[in-house]
Amino acid sequence: MKLKTRLTVSFCIIIFVPILLAVFVVIAFQRYQIKAIETTYGIEAGNYAYLTNPVQILNRYTRKNYQFLLKESTVNPDRFLERPFLEEMNRELQEKYSYLIVRKEEDIFYMGEESALSAEDLPGYGDDDPDADLGTYVDGDEQIIIKQINFKFSDGDRGSVFIVTTSYEVLPEVQRLLLDICISVLLILLLTAAMLIIWIYRGIIRPIKKLELATVNIQQGNLDFTIESEGNDEISELCASFEEMRRRLKESSEQQMASERENKELISNIAHDLKTPITAVKGYSEGLLDGVADTPKKQEKYLRTINSKANEMDALLNELTLYAKIDTNRIPYNFNKINVAEYFNDCIEEIGMDLETKQIGLAYFNYVDNDVLIIADPEQLKRVVNNIVGNSVKYMAKRQGLINIRIKDVGDFIQVEIEDNGRGIAAKDLPYVFERFYRADASRNSATGGSGIGLSIVKKIIEDHGGKIWATSKESVGTVMYFVIRKYQEVMQDE
Repeated sequence: MKLKTRLTVSFCIIIFVPILLAVFVVIAFQRYQIKAIETTYGIEAGNYAYLTNPVQILNRYTRKNYQFLLKESTVNPDRFLERPFLEEMNRELQEKYSYLIVRKEEDIFYMGEESALSAEDLPGYGDDDPDADLGTYVDGDEQIIIKQINFKFSDGDRGSVFIVTTSYEVLPEVQRLLLDICISVLLILLLTAAMLIIWIYRGIIRPIKKLELATVNIQQGNLDFTIESEGNDEISELCASFEEMRRRLKESSEQQMASERENKELISNIAHDLKTPITAVKGYSEGLLDGVADTPKKQEKYLRTINSKANEMDALLNELTLYAKIDTNRIPYNFNKINVAEYFNDCIEEIGMDLETKQIGLAYFNYVDNDVLIIADPEQLKRVVNNIVGNSVKYMAKRQGLINIRIKDVGDFIQVEIEDNGRGIAAKDLPYVFERFYRADASRNSATGGSGIGLSIVKKIIEDHGGKIWATSKESVGTVMYFVIRKYQEVMQDE
């Protein structure tokens, strides 16, 4: 749920849910209380006016007692001078939070309980309406309702009977109703707040806590964790973006560490492979200086060896320079249209002369038409062929070495195959031969030295030409390197 929607829903819950629940609770309590009032006070159920008009309830509460006393005052008024009768009536009234007062002339004849009322506080004779059972509300220290019945005794004296009801004792159910409603509304507010807090915590606070913990981990350099995002709100989207950032940071960190390891390995390889020719150059140059080469033939041999070792060092440095350009994607390419047959004829002629001096045989087969063209950088393509052939020579390890080079037409591509009869590559090493710094030969002797980046350079150049390179090999049999380059085709346009 979107954050905006969540806040809108929260606002509606805060406003409407407490109101609806409070209305429901009030109605439920009113119905329950009206039923209780009907049972207790003997009034009709469903009349909510009794809850807001306590005087009406008080009047209704002692209605039967009033009607009975009114009848007795008419039939037998002298009974109000009988103590037993008055005591009995007073006990009935006390059960209804009321008591009885009898007045004869101006004197109080009977008072059902101690009260702050005096004769002067009571209504005068003839002040009531005998046809109504409504009382008189007296707002004083006691807040009472007085019902009055006027009559005359048999001797002619005026008499009055009063039913006195205390309002703060006669309505405990109404008071409990108000208290229950207040408590219920408070519980509803607390429950609503608790629900909202839990909902907001699960939807907002908990994801923010996850982000806070993730920030601490990243600050401490720990990227080995995951941030799970649930839902489709803004916080979840932020968690997903944070997880993507963490993943990329981890990949970048791993790549940086791998690059540092590769650079260290490259430096180690170059240092190791430079050490052998430098030692040879130093040794032969000292031999010349010390006069060990005392004949022109020896001197020429020493100089040729020094030159050969210097060329080896130059090749290593060239590879290092090219590697730096590859690592920053800055290889200088000069693409041109090249005739395949002419280009590889010249290339094979140069390679053949070099292999002849090393007593390695070379066979060349061209199965491509003379007019086939490709788009390539001649210098970099030549580097590809020389690196593959040089790699084959390095791992030849046979007295009668042989290298076959085949050029084939395979539809939209030309395919170059360079095959040797060297020691071959183990099956476990074959998938990694084009990776930087990978060397199947771990002995690192002078015969198989090298920086370990030759074939990775080849792969980079071929891929930059839009081609592909792969290899097959059998141990003790030989290796075949394949690469393909797309042919050049004229695009015909309608005139």
